[in-house]
Amino acid sequence: MAANAKSESGGEKLRVMVVDDHALFRRGLEMVLGQEPDIELVGEASDGAEAVERVIELMPDVVLMDVRMPKRSGIEAAGEIKDLLPHVKILMLTISDEEADLYDAIKAGASGYLLKEIPIEEVADAIRSVWQGQSRISPSMASKLLTEFASMSKASTDRPQMPAPRLTDREMEVLKLVAQGMNNRDIAKELFISENTVKNHIRNILEKLHLHSRMEAVVYAVREKLLEIT
Repeated sequence: MAANAKSESGGEKLRVMVVDDHALFRRGLEMVLGQEPDIELVGEASDGAEAVERVIELMPDVVLMDVRMPKRSGIEAAGEIKDLLPHVKILMLTISDEEADLYDAIKAGASGYLLKEIPIEEVADAIRSVWQGQSRISPSMASKLLTEFASMSKASTDRPQMPAPRLTDREMEVLKLVAQGMNNRDIAKELFISENTVKNHIRNILEKLHLHSRMEAVVYAVREKLLEIT
């Protein structure tokens, strides 16, 4: 496949790789994504170990990654891929609705966590949004995420607290809305600011906290008592 394929609009296509141990599911994604003018499926892998090798070889923009796979899990592979190639966005696409898998995926650097129960047609939109810096989580997992944050926060009550980087009041407002699952557009409307301003706030938050993703920032903020989730 061409390394620099162009979309119909003239821009470079988003390069996507699919990692799943079920060949039939990979074929289904290939058929659906093949209909998208701005997306190019550049390769696939059937387990986490192969995924790391293929990502280094193919340099995709976004990786669709299953969680439960032989040889090496998708979460382990995601962590190594983010260490080796931080620019690659990882979108978990799985049947696992376990809170622990969701939390571990976020810690590994995943930008999204979607259940395979979603309409397959929505996957292309999810790919575009994570590449643009959004976080995508299946609605049924969003409440579990907040529950996991809350229990994690309670468990860390007795842990010695390190001084946390100072976030501005506006940055804290943005972070709280991110924790509620809002995208940039919704946050902009809620705070009566532009989407670009929201993006800048999120960029500043990540830089201050030395983190890579929006969801990592929420996890950090809850753990460090910067953000209370009831």
